[in-house]
Amino acid sequence: QGDPCSNNESMLYDADLQVMMAGSTFRKVKSHSWKKPRHFRLLEDGLNIWYKSRWAGRGHSTFLVSDVEAVRQGHQSEVLQSIADEFPPNLCFTLEFRGRQGNLDLVAETPEEAGAWVRGMRKLIHKAKNMDEKERLDQWVWDWFLKADKNKDGRMNFKEVRKLLKMMNVDMNEDHAFYLFTMADTSMSSSLEIDEFVMFYKMLTQRDEVWKLFQDYSSDGEMLSRGELENILRIEQQEGDGCVEHAQELIDRYEPSEMARSQGSMSLDGFQLYLCSQEGSIFNTSHKDLYQDMSQPLSHYFLSSSHNTYLLEDQLRGQSSLEAYIQALKRGCRCVEIDCWDGPDDEPVVYHGHTLTSKILFRDVIATISEYAFKVASDYPLILSLENHCGVEQQRVMAQHLELILGSLLLRAPLGGEAPQQLPSPQAGGPVLMRKIGCETLTDEVSDEDETVNPDPDTKLKMSRELSDLVVYCKSVHFRGFQHAQAHYKCDEMSSLSESKARKLAKEAGADFVQHNIRQLSRIYPSGLRTVSSNYNPQELWNVGCQIVALNFQTAGLEMDLNDGLFHQNAGCGYVLKPGFMRDSELPFDPETPQEHSGYAPLRLSIQILSGQQLPKVNQKEGSIIDPLVRVEVYGVPQDLAKEETSHIQNNGFNPVWNETLNFIVHNPGLALVRFVVEDHDKASRNDFVGQFTLPFTSIRPGYRHIHLLSKDGTSIPPASLFVNVSTSELTSGPD
Repeated sequence: QGDPCSNNESMLYDADLQVMMAGSTFRKVKSHSWKKPRHFRLLEDGLNIWYKSRWAGRGHSTFLVSDVEAVRQGHQSEVLQSIADEFPPNLCFTLEFRGRQGNLDLVAETPEEAGAWVRGMRKLIHKAKNMDEKERLDQWVWDWFLKADKNKDGRMNFKEVRKLLKMMNVDMNEDHAFYLFTMADTSMSSSLEIDEFVMFYKMLTQRDEVWKLFQDYSSDGEMLSRGELENILRIEQQEGDGCVEHAQELIDRYEPSEMARSQGSMSLDGFQLYLCSQEGSIFNTSHKDLYQDMSQPLSHYFLSSSHNTYLLEDQLRGQSSLEAYIQALKRGCRCVEIDCWDGPDDEPVVYHGHTLTSKILFRDVIATISEYAFKVASDYPLILSLENHCGVEQQRVMAQHLELILGSLLLRAPLGGEAPQQLPSPQAGGPVLMRKIGCETLTDEVSDEDETVNPDPDTKLKMSRELSDLVVYCKSVHFRGFQHAQAHYKCDEMSSLSESKARKLAKEAGADFVQHNIRQLSRIYPSGLRTVSSNYNPQELWNVGCQIVALNFQTAGLEMDLNDGLFHQNAGCGYVLKPGFMRDSELPFDPETPQEHSGYAPLRLSIQILSGQQLPKVNQKEGSIIDPLVRVEVYGVPQDLAKEETSHIQNNGFNPVWNETLNFIVHNPGLALVRFVVEDHDKASRNDFVGQFTLPFTSIRPGYRHIHLLSKDGTSIPPASLFVNVSTSELTSGPD
């Protein structure tokens, strides 16, 4: 183990980080009228930013540098734009957080101070993103040491160690804790310095289940030869060809001992680093790349899709915000929704009509989309779902904004210049494709809200020619049944259906729905009754091939976990190719009866839940320790819906061991998603959520694997993980 202090030495020689460690007073800005001074400084660990108000007494807060995704300089947020006349851009910057956490908008006293923080934060973010497994581990050790060293004397006495164990979610017998402390205290000073603490941490994190696997294959019990590591890769990890080369690569990458590396062998430390790395993850690393065929028609893909994208909160009083579009596009969303209404001064506005949600300008939404559409997550086409409630005059203004702001990004005519015979593929150029809702005179379609809340014939709108001309491949038409759609088939027409109507069709005519979605796009949206921005289960609609299953991205929970889980693959580009049986017009598929399909090949899935590592605390009260259990949930065709869970482990979130096996039969692996959930058991009330990870069944790697858990918000919470042993096999006999 290297000295964690070395990670921080470079900070002492960096002028920008020196400014950050000295501390700065900024104005924290929440609105045009809310601007308050806050003192910020970078802590010595280089991991945390500390801040407090002048009047908070001893109270203060911290946040992790790794929680910050990016730094924007200047008036690059709605809030800072609102005070642009008051403060010049060289004093202003925005910290953009991961997940759904709001931005932090700050104004510095001087341009030099703003510049130092912008540069310093970018260096720290870059460093955090590019750490290897060993550096990350060193950093965690250093972080724990600083947290435990309450009196800041660079040493840790046994009282501080006992408090640390509680902070780490460990309920350890005091005698055993003292025994480990004494073993690590090689200087016999009744306190631990950093190198002794490293030894203490290693004893604390000794993984018996990893040691046992290591011992099973190591002939001398000390090292794995390259041949022995090859055997683990071939037999346990079920890797086929290339084990020889891969074993050597793993030794070169993860073995900390130079001597062992030179001898082509791996120590227990190196083996554990490999298992905890992304290469030891349950998620197939090759699926993180763009691995699917992107040359098929758009209707052959699932698209990550957002409903009422402009909202940050609920549907009745919530704030409309440009940040909501940025967050959705950062998550790989490829279909965003814009509700357009006539606004003052001939400028269309975007908000949830007939509600108290706030309003933003249509032109600002389009400018934000222009900047972020292809900047963060994807180069593949973005569909603008326009719910148009504007009169003809402001529709013309909308068309002007679209053409002027999007410029060459906007698709104005069919590719090749002729009437389309089939939908283009996602790789046909990354343009912004645009669709409409609410263009009654042109398309005989009603808007989302009209269909679910107010089916009033007076909602019919005249459509301006300028706006209708911009609709190329996604012309919205009213759905009149599958037979009618087939008889009047045009590849560039699509229908929008409410979740209830779509679910009814899926249940009653699943095979017809699948066939319809081979040829044409379908968009599904949440019920108008979901006023708190809750979501429906998207799996039911993916089961029948619906491509654009729109969810409220601002609302965390199971449904967005499934969405993130499906679209995590294929480089997170927002497009996932449907399974082959959902693109084959010759062989009908009905999700209600998967066993009747000619390609029916069910699999047995066996997951041995071995252990957990450093699970986060749910209750931050000192002395509170979780009682974790693991539940595995399968989502897919109706026959595949299943949940199994382990028993709970009393008072141990640090290194709980279960050694329990959960078994499933998966009738349709091509559509299945598997969700791992950790909860804090509570016999008196509902269990508390601790972490989760969701992935497609087809992206699961067999063998001994770590599952790196995510927060409720979908952000990583290192080093929290589960250690499992996964196997799949053909179902030879009938289901149990």
